[in-house]
Amino acid sequence: MPLLLGCIADDFTGATDLASMLVRNGMATVQVIGVPTGPLPEADAIVVALKSRTAPVRDAVAESVAAADALLAAGAQQLFFKYCSTFDSTDAGNIGPVADALLKRLGAGFALACPAFPANNRSIYQGHLFVGGTLLNESGMENHPLTPMKDANLVRVLSRQTEGAVGLVPFAVVEQGATSIRQAMTRLAEGGRRYAIVDAVSDSHLMAIGEAAASHPLITGGSGVAMGLPANFRAKGLLPSRDDAATLPEAGGLCAVVAGSCSRATLGQIGFARDHAPVLELDVLGTPDAAVLAAQALAWAEGKLDAQRPIVIAASAPPEQVAALQAKLGRDAAGALVEHALSSVAEGLVARGVKRLVVAGGETSGAVVSRLGVTTLRIGHEIDPGVPWTFAEPTGIHLALKSGNFGARDFFLKAFDHV
Repeated sequence: MPLLLGCIADDFTGATDLASMLVRNGMATVQVIGVPTGPLPEADAIVVALKSRTAPVRDAVAESVAAADALLAAGAQQLFFKYCSTFDSTDAGNIGPVADALLKRLGAGFALACPAFPANNRSIYQGHLFVGGTLLNESGMENHPLTPMKDANLVRVLSRQTEGAVGLVPFAVVEQGATSIRQAMTRLAEGGRRYAIVDAVSDSHLMAIGEAAASHPLITGGSGVAMGLPANFRAKGLLPSRDDAATLPEAGGLCAVVAGSCSRATLGQIGFARDHAPVLELDVLGTPDAAVLAAQALAWAEGKLDAQRPIVIAASAPPEQVAALQAKLGRDAAGALVEHALSSVAEGLVARGVKRLVVAGGETSGAVVSRLGVTTLRIGHEIDPGVPWTFAEPTGIHLALKSGNFGARDFFLKAFDHV
């Protein structure tokens, strides 16, 4: 099975989001945790999951290029740099610097940038990113504790992160289809643009963008724009038709949820779960000690774990509480505290027989996967758009790594009906 598409994701939930999109469109896909250090598993696509979204720029660039080296050495014919559908980063990076470094590694001079994911209410119109009908900077993302997004104009945002010029392929061009998109990107590249933000408000737009970028060495964006890529390989006779791309081993055992995301979606999911399942919300501000918090949570879980109904353990909080914790401990220390506590909780739950685990939040997912010693994730069917069940090796448990912004309000309950 030749490796066709090599992907680099800047967080763990984003990696599973992308892998799920590729599986849905017929590519057997494996997610690898961290920069590969040995032979890669056989798959049509490999997604390397990094924890680089909030890392120092130099570290994010170095890890991303090392991942690219491993994927190219394995024969990848095209690279995909995946970031969040809310384009979240700081003005210093890391989207622009990583994309710059990958273009340099490939000897290429141009890439598109399209984080749109209409199925999850992320669309781009005239270069502006919308969450539903709301501009990104009014959607709640302006209060993100690590990467607050205060500007919805992606041309401006990306321009602040790169020395290269950034252009736009607007809605009117995208509506005309793949040929017009390809021609517009060629004109931008010939005019000295390094990147093009590409408008998209529907899946048909994303399919056309993917077709237009068939010959690009590098594509950057959210998982949505990847939906058109498998067809490119299929058209070249490189990708066989598959009906088993999402097959996973049978699941069983106890079930649980740990949540660290502070997004509106996750807070709503916790609120819904509170009426249907045991829920513990950790008092991180009152007890800023990871070991104590984990011990309290695991003691609370005794006698509540079963195979039919999950328990939910959350360190999520509304913006004002997050701000208070950051003021008390500092931003990085506050984030590390939550990650350490919840990863310890997850480890304790697995030791107590949990075999099906949902983790909410990108940073939390990275910490949990690392603590559990997961090396690869086999990708299964979606629960909600962008969130699949996976089979974690070598642990033998089923994991669903949920981006904080994704999932319906009842996600924490219905997830366990899908595995």
